[in-house]
Amino acid sequence: MPKVKVGDINIYYEIHGEGEPLVIIPGATGGVDWEFRIIPVFSQEYKVVAFDNRGAGQSDAPDVPYTTEMMADDLAGLLDAIGINSAHIWGSSMGGMIAQQFALLYPKRVISLILACTGFGGPHSIITTDPEIIAALQHPKELPLKESIMQTLRLIMSQEFIDKNPELIQKLMAKMMEHPAPPQGQMRQTQAIMSHETYERLPEIKAPTIVIHGEVDRTLPVENARILASRIPNAELVIMEKMGHGFFWEAEDESNRIVLDFLRRHSAAKA
Repeated sequence: MPKVKVGDINIYYEIHGEGEPLVIIPGATGGVDWEFRIIPVFSQEYKVVAFDNRGAGQSDAPDVPYTTEMMADDLAGLLDAIGINSAHIWGSSMGGMIAQQFALLYPKRVISLILACTGFGGPHSIITTDPEIIAALQHPKELPLKESIMQTLRLIMSQEFIDKNPELIQKLMAKMMEHPAPPQGQMRQTQAIMSHETYERLPEIKAPTIVIHGEVDRTLPVENARILASRIPNAELVIMEKMGHGFFWEAEDESNRIVLDFLRRHSAAKA
């Protein structure tokens, strides 16, 4: 599968389907491997561009400071290299932070913007008070990879969903283990998340935007989504009832339907 040189790194990417371009920006430590259920759905109508951010998957992971602005520049370079001028931009979690920066830095390249389970950072953000999340962030354990992934899944999904979907969980874990982010990549991506701040500039975003968030997200409290949507002109807000940070797996059919409906309403041909 292809890689392309962008600035100081080689970026791994895949293209699936035909139609208007839809770029999927993964969250922290994630990448193409994690999107094995989303890509087949959206590639039926769109040219899906999936890639690994710097620091994760099969892209390079230089041990230098990362920022979400830098990672937005990485995406711009990737799109230049593969000949795509503008696209629908979909970012989840850290990917949503990168998507915000991309929309601010390259507004003419964004057909529409999908911000899922993400935040804007800085002093206005609402910090989690969940003790398990805080403990995991403040005192990361040197767990074997499989145990570390299972710990992550328990923090973003309900135990009921995990118990009722063993085949999906095993498949997801296997995908997450294929190309794990190296330690320096994990650390540098975490630093990028911690330094992310777009609150003051959010009103500059002009692209049609939808903000989607789980009602009981333990990682990023849902109030962040309400603030995020209120700061972006004419943004739509969808709160997934009883869902957490991993709603795109737990409520897969519903979240896919919401995103597809938004994309169809904001086709470049209608602009």
